[in-house]
Amino acid sequence: MPAVAEILSAAALRPDPRGKELPTCPVCADSMVAAEASAYISDSVISYLWSCDTCGYGYVTRHSIKRMGSN
Repeated sequence: MPAVAEILSAAALRPDPRGKELPTCPVCADSMVAAEASAYISDSVISYLWSCDTCGYGYVTRHSIKRMGSN
């Protein structure tokens, strides 16, 4: 029985939307994939600690979240 293989392109036709939102280091411009730590500041604010693997620069971002109302 012959084997059939499908070759898939490594390039995505449409990049993941989150890929566009990745932060970049303000010092060396390298992209950062995941925050080093996160913390809830309040019910509607989350803080993230980012640390660049390339140059070591670190900074904190804060994001407000919207709670979904129950119906």
